[in-house]
Amino acid sequence: MKFESRGLISLEIDGEIYDYKLYQSLESLSRTQSQRKSAKELNISHTVFNRRLLKAEDKLGVKITQKVGNGTVLTTDGLGLLEEFRKYLIQIEKTTSINIAGGHISTGLLESIPAPFNTNIYSSSDEDAFELAKRGVVDILTLDDPLIAYERDINFMPIAYDYLVLVSSPESRNVESISDLEGLDFVGVSGSAQRLAWNSLRHYDIEFNITETVNSQFDAFKMVRNSKNLYTFLNASYFNGNELLKYDTQHVISVIKVNDDKPEIDEFIRFLLNDAQKSIEKEGFTPMG
Repeated sequence: MKFESRGLISLEIDGEIYDYKLYQSLESLSRTQSQRKSAKELNISHTVFNRRLLKAEDKLGVKITQKVGNGTVLTTDGLGLLEEFRKYLIQIEKTTSINIAGGHISTGLLESIPAPFNTNIYSSSDEDAFELAKRGVVDILTLDDPLIAYERDINFMPIAYDYLVLVSSPESRNVESISDLEGLDFVGVSGSAQRLAWNSLRHYDIEFNITETVNSQFDAFKMVRNSKNLYTFLNASYFNGNELLKYDTQHVISVIKVNDDKPEIDEFIRFLLNDAQKSIEKEGFTPMG
């Protein structure tokens, strides 16, 4: 699909115009994963909400939502469309606030910290956030996994430590040792620090299968909780699980300064490295001190 921006918050996709109402619907649905809850949140009927999505799918020629259990989630195409709206919002927003984009875990952490700064925080994958940073439309890039920075020799500033835990359904086979992971099926999460878990399993000569790959740790969590045959590794700061690979998967949550034009950016980063460390610890991360 070819994207072009038009108007205040409208996108032209293959010659068709999609306005702010669709963006609102996708943004709400990505959080609630329920059409009825999103319709209530937007103060419209469920019928109107559903018709809005179906009309967009008809024009696009692709599915942007799918049923999962009793809820509704965005498909890969739906997530891509929402991401384009978010990128455009960042580009058109003229503000003195600090614009931050990054992975779901790192941006979730920043959103949870009380801070004396005006910030606009946009959550996506590390890769998509990095693309925004390259285009110069954000002030700070946050990374759930420093791999992107390592690969490109970019200086980054660690603000916390995290590690991965093994997550599964209560009905799943009990895992007590690394050898118990042999032959298991896993759900992968694109752009996450899971590479550390996969590298560790290979180091221990464990055979395993990645049978599904999703874009969000929260989607992976739902999948494994609803299947006794699937497992995944997720960030310990957000999920409870088996700490079998705790020391193998410890990694830093980091920030990268993109813009040099706002003095408050340096002040914000100093805040994260000092005064915010207690709040970071309360959120389940290991502080830098």
